[in-house]
Amino acid sequence: MSRLPSLAAALAVVALLAAPPAAAQDRCLSSTDAESIALVALPEIIRDAGRVCAALPASSLLRKSDSALLQKYDREADRAWPAARTAIAKLSDPAVELLLLSDYARPMLTSLFAPQITGRIQRGDCGTLDRLVTLLEPLPARNTAGIVVATLQYLKAEKSKGKRDAIPDLPVCAAATAP
Repeated sequence: MSRLPSLAAALAVVALLAAPPAAAQDRCLSSTDAESIALVALPEIIRDAGRVCAALPASSLLRKSDSALLQKYDREADRAWPAARTAIAKLSDPAVELLLLSDYARPMLTSLFAPQITGRIQRGDCGTLDRLVTLLEPLPARNTAGIVVATLQYLKAEKSKGKRDAIPDLPVCAAATAP
């Protein structure tokens, strides 16, 4: 029975994040905040993409669930969780930060978030995704998270110019432009 309060707390976190207060809807994340969240989510996204892309050869990096790549991402996700937890609280009610201290919050959030990304993967995408993961493998996990966030910022800016229609409107601050 001692797990019930923690599970309830995790469910409350999910509910609060699903419907942030009106004031939070105008907030955006700094690049550092967004990178922390990306670092926390990336291991589960990679694992889930490997499951979605089960038709790839077993030797494919994307399919290797026990790879050094995933171990590296898991370590960085552990380091990034405190900052990600604070960033998530910024997008919702500050009281959510206390709920995010639950041992269940992180696995629940990543298990809900990863399928939102990987659910869009088409069979034809798997070869390209495996190539991307292979190209990114030598980079530190933080660099990969930075690439993901910078790409999302770029796509968001392009969408705001009317150049892209299918880009999700994520609460990430616009990238600073060079003078």
